[in-house]
Parts: sequence; structure tokens; C-alpha cells
Amino acid sequence: MSNERDVLLFSYGTLQLDTVQLKSFGRLLDGADDAIPGYHRTMVEITDPDVLRTSGERFHPIVSHTGNPTDEVAGKVFRITADELAAADRYEVSDYKRVSVRLKSGHEAWVYIQA
Repeated sequence: MSNERDVLLFSYGTLQLDTVQLKSFGRLLDGADDAIPGYHRTMVEITDPDVLRTSGERFHPIVSHTGNPTDEVAGKVFRITADELAAADRYEVSDYKRVSVRLKSGHEAWVYIQA
């Protein structure tokens, strides 16, 4: 585990896209498959022009906590720097808030959920 990249970020949506990673972080991230139990995925319409330009997608996935352990949302977990986490915060719109969750793998990671 590198000290430089000591933050875990879980993505189930557009942060997995190469175009979003290059624009937000200046590099492609290497992710591992994982999931968040107790969450359900829906879609939200994005109106922020910068985010629309970056992702190229008008509707983005969003998750909300259900508390039901059989609910699960698959995605990727990335090891990033604190600066890159700040860049992800700037990318996400106000529909989202960042919280810490325990992933199916047992790792603790940041994830953006419905605000």
C-alpha cells in the first residue's frame, strides 16, 4: 500500500469512464471489482454543463441506502490520492454526497450516494 495513494474510492457510475478519469484526475485509474451491500441504484438527470461535457451522459446512476443486505450495487474500487478525491468532489453535482461505506470485500471506501 502506497502512502501517495491511500484513499479508496468506490464507483458504480461515470467515474469508471476513461474520459471522466482523464479530465478529473489526469490519468486512468486501475480499479478492482467490488460492490456495496445495502444500496439500490437508480438514475438522476444531470443539468450541470461541465459534468455533461465531461461525461457525455445526461443521466447518471445514483445509489441510495436501503439497509437491506440482499440489495447490492456492483462497481469498481480505485486507490487514489487525497488530491484526486478532492477532484472527484468537484466533479460530482449537488445530487450526490460523499460517505464512507464498507464494501463487500470488507474494505472501507468513499462513495457518492444520493444527497
